Amino acid sequence: MKPRHFLTLRDITSDEYRNLIQRAIELKAMLRACKPHAPLQYKTLGMVFEKSSTRTRLSFEVGMIQLGGQAVFLSPRDTQLGRGEPIEDTARVISRMVDIIMVRTYEHEKLERFASHSNVPVINALTDLYHPCQLLADMQTFFEHRGDIKGKTVAWIGDGNNMCHSYMNAADLLGFRLNIAAPEGYLPNPDVMHAADADIQLYDTPEEAAKGVDLVVTDVWSSMGQEDEAFDRKLAFKDYCVSENLMAKAKPDAIFMHCLPAHRSEEVDAAVIDGKQSVVWDEAENRLHSQKALLEMLMA
Repeated sequence: MKPRHFLTLRDITSDEYRNLIQRAIELKAMLRACKPHAPLQYKTLGMVFEKSSTRTRLSFEVGMIQLGGQAVFLSPRDTQLGRGEPIEDTARVISRMVDIIMVRTYEHEKLERFASHSNVPVINALTDLYHPCQLLADMQTFFEHRGDIKGKTVAWIGDGNNMCHSYMNAADLLGFRLNIAAPEGYLPNPDVMHAADADIQLYDTPEEAAKGVDLVVTDVWSSMGQEDEAFDRKLAFKDYCVSENLMAKAKPDAIFMHCLPAHRSEEVDAAVIDGKQSVVWDEAENRLHSQKALLEMLMA
């Protein structure tokens, strides 16, 4: 039987999404109550990194330990993914030695090729096209603070990137409206947008997109691998900073999220990310709990 992978949010159903959120909330409560829970004893997670990350490595590694298993970290120097050995061969070998694999890489096509030749479940820990694990944590955080997101409105401000694409998938599965404000040349992938059966609207300005919303989300203007574009991106996004004035356009009880790392005074003002409407620290912590729920589901 072929293993079940988690490459995008489209690999799960709406009910499974909500179940993962509720399970993550339960696992978080169990951990804080010091209740032992080790269903993955003697199981090993292989962590394949082409892109480095603080939160991704820490949340997956700690999560496996808390579930009774262990994790093996493989850096770009350890694997040379797709450069020294064919991706297909790397997948065949690694999947014979571990029980589940997470991959953090650049091209989504590379991840798909890896998964198609793996004997065990593969998790997308980020590609240039999608970041589904972050959306597990983001939605858990919203549910904890504001309840079910169905029928609510989210404003995405900034680059139409992998996070924006995964927000489209989440809107489709969980039934919320998504307003997107991105400058010309940095709009989301139209194929991803058209594939989402959701209420998604593009706006010319951040102020229009943020009007009356329940959640405001942004991301860095230049991600890893885009350093050469940093100057041009700063010019393009100069009017897209999430400020207190922009947050004032949203509902009074609206919350702010950012997947981190954040650059204060660029994509978000310090007064917002460090202010009362910000839930970014809960959001960051919830990577741990939501991914534990995902690991449980894939290895059940």
